[in-house]
Amino acid sequence: NPVMTSWFLLGLGLGVLVVGAELLVRGASSLAARFGISPLVIGLTIVAFGTSSPEIAVSLGAVAEGQSDLALGNAVGSSTFNALFILGTTALIAPLVVHQKLVRIEVPLIILAGLALWVMLLDGSLSRLDGVILLAGIVAYTGFAIRSSRRETSAVKSEYAQTCERAKRPGLSRSISLIVAGLVLAVLGAGWLVDGAVSIAESMGISELVIGLTIVAAGTSLPEVATSVVAAIRGQRDIAVGNVLGSNLFNILAILGLAGIFAPHGLPASPALMSFDLPVMIAVSVACLPIMFTGFRINRWEGALFLIAYASYVAYLVLDAANHESLEGFSAVALWFGLPLATLGIALSAAHAIGRTPSPQSESAEVDKAAP
Repeated sequence: NPVMTSWFLLGLGLGVLVVGAELLVRGASSLAARFGISPLVIGLTIVAFGTSSPEIAVSLGAVAEGQSDLALGNAVGSSTFNALFILGTTALIAPLVVHQKLVRIEVPLIILAGLALWVMLLDGSLSRLDGVILLAGIVAYTGFAIRSSRRETSAVKSEYAQTCERAKRPGLSRSISLIVAGLVLAVLGAGWLVDGAVSIAESMGISELVIGLTIVAAGTSLPEVATSVVAAIRGQRDIAVGNVLGSNLFNILAILGLAGIFAPHGLPASPALMSFDLPVMIAVSVACLPIMFTGFRINRWEGALFLIAYASYVAYLVLDAANHESLEGFSAVALWFGLPLATLGIALSAAHAIGRTPSPQSESAEVDKAAP
């Protein structure tokens, strides 16, 4: 059965991708720690970028196969999934209190990166020059993270050191072996996943863009899910949020930057992506703006709101792909009831955060108070 074979190929590729990403993160983190790279940089760049290795493998594999919708849909869909599903899930596990300066700076950077991507795609495609500009952005961000880490407090560095503690144990040869094995598995898994996803899309009459925005995007984000959930359970909330935000920057700047560079004739953007999916990604980033305020807390009800928003987004994509008769009614409810309620909730949270000017001591107390 060709359809069953395609689903098996997709599942196998996804599993191999996740294993490869885990090996890559472990190897890169231990190697960075061995050479004295700041734990802060390891947590927000190497670990966050490493968990995004499935996305980059899939997007580059899609470019090689000429599947531009899958490449763009994977990166954009993963960013939306990260912000809504992962932050929502981790907030439900334990309310998130964010008080780290670097995290608060990352949110505006993600919004700017999303707007820059939208402007670049206005001419219909992502050119090689656009890709170079995006890639230069992630290089500049990494340099900024390294400089900022030198000014972080000992408490923040201690938090990241706990995450990277295990990474310091393996020897040099073992770290390199983990990196090589992770890269090989990521490439193999990406190839199988792309082939399976494209076959499923063709057999079911669903566009590659929708497959990339949903199944592939959620699947390649599994390493981010695992990292952030474990960090939330351990009470390391800055790590849980930092992993998501760092991964989203990597999705936009590095993944699409490389995809644009390696696409021989540019990366065409579909009208659906420009009119709906990309604006949704940018709007979700704007919704995360309150995180940048000192001592802002993402409560459990706000996490639930994020999850409901993601479920609504996926439901819209599925109904639209199936051209279902209930799509018009669903869109009306989301537009006239869901969107105003979500906006009101975000506005109230932002107003509450702006009205507070907690001291570093009170921030630390609130973090302890939020611990499960």
